[in-house]
Amino acid sequence: MSETGGHPWMGNSIASIKKEMLAEIGVKSIAELFEQIPKEHRLKTPLKLPPGIKSEAALRRHLTSILSQNESCEDNLNFLGAGCWQHHVPAVVDEIVGRNEFLTNVWGSPQSDVGRNQAWFEYASQLGELLNMDVVGLPVYSWGCAIGHALRMASRMTGRRQVIIAEIFDPERLSVVENYCEPVDMPGHIKILHVKVDLKTGLIDLDDLKRKISKETAAVYFETPSYLGLFETNAAAIADLARRNGAETIVGVDPLTLGIVDPPAEFGADIVVGPSQPLGIHMNCGGGVGGFIASRDEARYVREYNGFLISLTETTKPGQFGFGLASAHQTSYGMREKGKDWTGNSVYLWAIANAVYMSLLGPEGFRELGNLIITNAHVAAKRLSRIKGVKVPFQAGFFKEFVVDFSRTGKTVAQVNKALRREGIFGGKDLSAEIPKLKQSALYCVTEIHELDDIERLAQAIERAVKS
Repeated sequence: MSETGGHPWMGNSIASIKKEMLAEIGVKSIAELFEQIPKEHRLKTPLKLPPGIKSEAALRRHLTSILSQNESCEDNLNFLGAGCWQHHVPAVVDEIVGRNEFLTNVWGSPQSDVGRNQAWFEYASQLGELLNMDVVGLPVYSWGCAIGHALRMASRMTGRRQVIIAEIFDPERLSVVENYCEPVDMPGHIKILHVKVDLKTGLIDLDDLKRKISKETAAVYFETPSYLGLFETNAAAIADLARRNGAETIVGVDPLTLGIVDPPAEFGADIVVGPSQPLGIHMNCGGGVGGFIASRDEARYVREYNGFLISLTETTKPGQFGFGLASAHQTSYGMREKGKDWTGNSVYLWAIANAVYMSLLGPEGFRELGNLIITNAHVAAKRLSRIKGVKVPFQAGFFKEFVVDFSRTGKTVAQVNKALRREGIFGGKDLSAEIPKLKQSALYCVTEIHELDDIERLAQAIERAVKS
């Protein structure tokens, strides 16, 4: 390659520089760097790539043209949820998390980052009060990660290698959980058993749970609301059954429900996990949206946390307090591969967003928001169930999300959603492939952002779609 033939965005691609680097590491060609890759796995011919874009202006225009093909939930009426939900984020949340002292302060020393640590402490203390739990770790990457860490915590605490979760489960979260439980041939493998869900009620089948739980079970994990949006009314019985078998009860919860229902600690949860994205975080793709882990303030739990805990302590000056990391030695930062679990990526900036959001709402705000969401969702479900051929199989006991069955309309969910898209509406998530027993059903999400006019617009669009 000539001196002028280098890649416009890669300074080290110039031939003379590559030659110098190869000489420095003692090889004659770039091909030698890939000798460990079997020849049958290497390309025989060059990739057919378009010509390189050499000017910044042309590159910007090219990328903009690609990105403009995307359509967002801000530009369309959205009824998608299933793990990432559209909620209102107050402007002050964005203002505060965008401040330099938070946005640029990725890391530092516990001594220098007193302000950051105090903000994290506010996050943990507010969420702890909401959950009625004493210990809250700093957020992990996602809800799925929180579940995975909690299951591994339970396995370490009990010395057991088996966990039970519901058979109807968010497939994305399940894939993350399966990764945390590791393949069968790995020494840290945890076996996952799936308990049946009664399709008449949408709740966990207690008889099947009784058959599957044993002295080998480290934990029973369930969600309330569940993946289908239903409150698990058998929660106390599940927790009691787990306790009698020496297993931990781990409960996943949407924090926005806790202004109108009791927190999981009230019915026997040992560890509580959930998404922090509903607490002031915009929907996004390609980055973590946050998950939390909380427990009682008992040494056997605290010593098993994978990540950082923020603590408050007195200083040498009476009346002054300091904020710092607690139990940091047991993380992978402190003990590397011998840590309790890999700390990994996290979303510490979102802890600030969560703290601001929770402080804005307060107890009364959570109560009002929870009532608004559950009312909107039930109004929408009743309106859609009046459409000929459309059925809402679970008529009560749901929050934010509910199942809509189109089987009797003669239309598939895909056909309905395609028709809705033509009217600028994102319909519910298609469940027909992942839960065949629900037939042509979709999971619809309605939150505080939806108004009565939005629900009526959706209903009329569905009426047109099923008649076409």
